[in-house]
Amino acid sequence: MLRLLILLFPLLFACERGSSQQQTATSSPGDSSKIYRFTEASRDGTGKVYQGREIAQVMGHLGASWLDRPEREQEERTDLLLQALNLKPTDVVADIGAGTGYFTFMMAPKVPKGKIVAVDIQPEMITYLNEGKAKHKVTNVQPVLGTESDPKLPANSIDLAILIDAYHEFSYPQEMMKHIVAALKPGGRVALVEYRAEDPNVPIKELHKLSVAQATKEMKAVGLKLLNNDKRLPQQHIMFFGR
Repeated sequence: MLRLLILLFPLLFACERGSSQQQTATSSPGDSSKIYRFTEASRDGTGKVYQGREIAQVMGHLGASWLDRPEREQEERTDLLLQALNLKPTDVVADIGAGTGYFTFMMAPKVPKGKIVAVDIQPEMITYLNEGKAKHKVTNVQPVLGTESDPKLPANSIDLAILIDAYHEFSYPQEMMKHIVAALKPGGRVALVEYRAEDPNVPIKELHKLSVAQATKEMKAVGLKLLNNDKRLPQQHIMFFGR
């Protein structure tokens, strides 16, 4: 049942995202002609290619219930992911593509003297995040409405940026990552959590997976290097990058 849901999931939101993806493929925040190329879109892709990888279609806010499904912790072992981050009480963490805040609100108690900056580009998700703040009674979560090319993070402001199954959908990955790198404090890290493209048994559509080699190549383009690939999750990489 899980395999069927995962394979069909991107199709549930095709109508919602179709117009926005078409706009993305024809518009740009700047001159990106030397960064991206365009081709005929595959079934689950946008037709926009970066570093040899076709960018995947974006999941819309109508998928909120899937993000918060009760079985997610057991399927993805988000408890192990939280352990892998090794958060300090004073850390400032940017949850990029925070969605409904499922993982945001797991991290918040771990940084009582810091905060979680929960970034999303969909106003509907910001609404979910503000509702979650009230529900969980937390004061150290700051929802931020970003754009496709800019997470709206101040320079030198975060200890960690975490991107959970989000980076492969970025319409402007190089621009986004440059802003994220600029936001890192000295010694700051980026954690990419992505389904393993190297493993054919992971029941996720190919464009929604990412290999270590591909991620390393793309992070190198913005001045980051692979520090560690934590392998404790059942289906996903936890790839830590730094300057």
